[in-house]
Amino acid sequence: MLQPERQILVVFPHPDDEAFGVSGTLAQYAKAGTPITYACLTLGEMGRNLGNPPFTTREGLPLIRKEELKASCDAIGIKDLRMMGLRDKTVEFEDDEKMVQMMTDLIDELNPSLIITFYPNYAVHPDHEATARAVVRAVRRIPEENRPRLYGVAFANDTLEGLGEPDIVNDIQDVKEAKWNSMHAHISQTGWILQEEAKRKNEGATEDDNWLVIERMYSYRWHEDFEEKF
Repeated sequence: MLQPERQILVVFPHPDDEAFGVSGTLAQYAKAGTPITYACLTLGEMGRNLGNPPFTTREGLPLIRKEELKASCDAIGIKDLRMMGLRDKTVEFEDDEKMVQMMTDLIDELNPSLIITFYPNYAVHPDHEATARAVVRAVRRIPEENRPRLYGVAFANDTLEGLGEPDIVNDIQDVKEAKWNSMHAHISQTGWILQEEAKRKNEGATEDDNWLVIERMYSYRWHEDFEEKF
């Protein structure tokens, strides 16, 4: 059962990050009327998939991914999409203070009760990690009694070893179509995954504990902060 929220801020670096990990949860919140702002830091212009044969050029990919991102937000029910204008695969090289200030400005404007991003040290991609660090650093500067809740998506191979079982395990059966549509919106990058899932279903696989019907996150553990000194 989801906890009621006043305002949710979602921060991910790439179009489709929202689709994989939290689109069902966000669809449930949107269905309940919770305002959601999604700050997507880049347009994923360095995405791996250009098609075979190519369906676009490297120069044309950002326009495609921008429209896919809008379609994903429509599928989820997100009405406030912010495209933050950073460049794909360079987020890790942005000035730390610039990144933290970007997050602080969003938090100050929106006053969210919940922020969703990646979990630092368990997010695999350098852009994911840089995003997670910036969000945590921004929230850390808020007095503890005023901090929003902070949820992190973690999928590194050592996640269970390092963090244990997730404390947020959300059944999204009631909005699984919204999640599928969010994934499908990013078809330039997710086509092969959706094909594999369709094949799996055709072979008789069930959805009981599948990522399409169960979403998992971790509450950020301030007592185990990713930075020992700050």
